[in-house]
Amino acid sequence: MSQLDELLKPFSLAGKVALVTGASSGFGSHFAPVLAQAGARVVLTARRTGLIEAQAQKIVDAGGEAVAVTMDVTDSASVAAAFDAAEAAFGVVNVVVNNAGITIPKPLLDLSDDDWNAVIATNLNGVAYVTREGAQRMIAAGVGGSVVNIASILAERVQKALTNYAAAKAGVVQFTKAAALEFARYNIRVNALCPGYFQTPLNRDWFKTSDGQALIQRIPQRRTGEVHELNGPLLLLASDAGSLMTGAAITVDGGHVLSDL
Repeated sequence: MSQLDELLKPFSLAGKVALVTGASSGFGSHFAPVLAQAGARVVLTARRTGLIEAQAQKIVDAGGEAVAVTMDVTDSASVAAAFDAAEAAFGVVNVVVNNAGITIPKPLLDLSDDDWNAVIATNLNGVAYVTREGAQRMIAAGVGGSVVNIASILAERVQKALTNYAAAKAGVVQFTKAAALEFARYNIRVNALCPGYFQTPLNRDWFKTSDGQALIQRIPQRRTGEVHELNGPLLLLASDAGSLMTGAAITVDGGHVLSDL
């Protein structure tokens, strides 16, 4: 083994079972194969089962181990059933990536109760339900693990028409700290990633518009992120490389939250 291999060994997820919520699209569909490439057996979860079955098959075809499981993060019974299925396939989940999230961008004056509740239910309650279920099972099995919650720079700074989303993501960061404190005694780490703006198939065309270009000019690095730039932070928090990190929130945004007011 080379010195570099020895240095990178703690980043390996060999022997780990990783569960990713919201794995049907966006960050989740990127994170799942990254975790598999790092050696984890991966459980892809989402409400849209067809999409995650296709994603899981791609991982298997590439030589990894993956299974697709239907989960609605807003329903604790669905969460428990998904963890049952994950354990039946691969054993106890010891890496949880809480990625599921939605947006309903409207001014607060135009937000209905349902609009508000839908975003809070998925983006905050879902993180709590999945973290609780995963931690209960790790504790019962006597194993440690890692929970990575996907928050946002909207937890730190605000943008118009996203009150529900910003409130939920700020809640995720504070929840991360509180859960980290509770679970430290069980060797379960809980950390958050706060991504800025990233290029995805859904927004790539918008970033070419005048509004999109104006936003990019407000980012100190004058560019948006590419999803592969989240690989390092994700693996740091998911693996033993971050073994002393818990309750942290890592911002990955090209300096966006540091921009001039």
